[in-house]
Amino acid sequence: MSHSLSRRAGSVPRRSSAAAAGLLTAAVVLAGCYGAPSPEPTGDPDPDATLRVGLVLEPENLDIRRTSGAALEQVLIDNVYQGLVTRTPENEIVPALAAEYDISDDGLTYTFTLQSGVTFHAGGELTASDVVATLEEVRTDESLIGHGDLADVSSVEAPDDRTVVLTLDQPNQNLLFSLTGPAGLVFDEGDTTDLRTGANGTGPFTLEDWRQGDSITLARYDEYWGEPAGVAAVELQYIPDFTAGVNAALDGSLDVLTAVQADLAPQLDGTDGFRLTTGKTTDKGTLAFNNAVAPLDDVRVREALRLAIDHDALVRAVGASRTQYGPIPELDPGYEDLSDVVSHDPERARELLAEAGQENLELELTIPAFYPTSVSAFLVSAFNDIGVDLRVSPVEFTAWLQDVYTNRDYQLSFVLHVEPRDFGNFANPDYYFGYDNAEVQDLYSQALRSLDPDESAELLAQAARIVSEDHAADWLYVGETITAVGPGVAGFPVDSVNARLNLSGVTVTTG
Repeated sequence: MSHSLSRRAGSVPRRSSAAAAGLLTAAVVLAGCYGAPSPEPTGDPDPDATLRVGLVLEPENLDIRRTSGAALEQVLIDNVYQGLVTRTPENEIVPALAAEYDISDDGLTYTFTLQSGVTFHAGGELTASDVVATLEEVRTDESLIGHGDLADVSSVEAPDDRTVVLTLDQPNQNLLFSLTGPAGLVFDEGDTTDLRTGANGTGPFTLEDWRQGDSITLARYDEYWGEPAGVAAVELQYIPDFTAGVNAALDGSLDVLTAVQADLAPQLDGTDGFRLTTGKTTDKGTLAFNNAVAPLDDVRVREALRLAIDHDALVRAVGASRTQYGPIPELDPGYEDLSDVVSHDPERARELLAEAGQENLELELTIPAFYPTSVSAFLVSAFNDIGVDLRVSPVEFTAWLQDVYTNRDYQLSFVLHVEPRDFGNFANPDYYFGYDNAEVQDLYSQALRSLDPDESAELLAQAARIVSEDHAADWLYVGETITAVGPGVAGFPVDSVNARLNLSGVTVTTG
C-alpha cells in the first residue's frame, strides 16, 4: 500500500515496519462523461498570486523521516524537500539535487555530482557532507522511513564537497527509484528543526504555516537554486468530505480541487470556469485477502471470490478507472495484461466453495470509513450471488492501520494502494497480505539484482502472474484522478497527483 503510520484519511504502507510507505485516501472515483474543457488561461501570470488547493488527506505530523504516507509525500516532496533524484508523473527518474549521476557497469557504484548554489531554507549551504550524513542515518537507523530501501548500500562517501558515492554489496534495480522517495531526501546536517511541526528543505517552497485540521501554507523560496515557483504562496486546504470540497470550489474558496469524487464532478464541470482533468495513476483498488487465516488460506476460496466479481461491471459503476487483474499496474515495470487469469463465473465460484466445504460462508470486509460505499455494496451483492454473506465493517483509518495493517486481524479489506513499484509487498510474507510464496520471493530478488531493466521487468511479470494465479488478492481497478482546475490556473499536475503534487510550475492569471 502506500502509507504507513500516520495519515488522516487513508493510505497504506508499502513495506512492513517503519519503512512502510504509500497508500492513499483518494476517493473511489465514480464517473462520467464531461463536456469540452475550458481552455487554459491566457494572459500574464501573476507572480504574487496565492494558489488555493483543496485536498482530502492531511498528515498527522510533518516528520517525513519517521512518518510514512501519501499525505506527506504528496505535499512535501519536490515542493519543500528534495533528493539527489526525483521522478516525473510518468515515473521517469531524473536528476534533482544531483546535476548528474553515473552507475558503474557492475551496478555496484553510484556517483552523484551535486548542483551548485543550493541552500537550505534556514540558510545553510548544501554540501556532499549533508548528503552523506542524511543517507548514512537512513542506512543505519531502522526507525527511519526507507531504511530497508538502502539495505544493499554498504557505504556512502564524499570524495569532495560536490561528489557523493554510494557503494552497494549487490546490484539493486530499485535503488534510484527508492532515492526518489523519503529514503533519499536530503537534510541539513546538524539541523535542530522539529520536523514534526517544521521543515528545512531545499525545495522551491518553504513551509510557512500549518494549522492542524485546516491547512498548510507554502511560500516561494526566493533563494531557490532552480527555476523559481510560479506563485508566491500555496494554501493547501484539507477537506476530507467530498461534498464539502465541491461546495468550497463553488463558493470561490478554492482555485483547484483534487481529487473530485466522480459522481460529484458534473457539479463543477464548466461551472464558474472550472475545467476537469482526468489523470493516470498507479492507484490500485485492492481487495486484500488474509492469506494466512482460514478459510482464505485455501486458494479455492480466494479464486471463488474473484470469480464472483464482474470486474467490467464494477469499473462501469466506479468510473474513472480501468480493470486490473494483477499486482503490477500499466505504468510500472513488469506490467502484463492478466485478464486471462480470472473471469466472471459465479457458477464455477459456487463449485469451488463446495469443494472447499464452504457453502455457507460468512466473511467480514474491513474498510476505512471515508471510502464511498459503492465498492463495498457491489461486493456484498456479488458475493451474495455465490452464497457468501459479506458483512461490511467501516472503521476509522487509524483503527484500520492498527487492526488490519499492523496486527493483521482481518479477513478481507479494501484500500487504495497508490505507491508505484510496490510489488515487493507480495514478496514479503510479513506484509499484511500474509502471502508467502518462495518462488515469487526468488523471482523478485532476481529482478532486483538484474543489471538489465528489460530482464528485471520480465522477472517481475513472471512473479506477478504467479501472484494472480494464486489469487493472493483481487485488484478491483486502477483509478484515475479527477481534478477540478479553476479559471486562471495553468500548469497544475494531471497525473499521479495522489502520490506527488509538484506545484513549482503552477501559475495563476488574475484580474
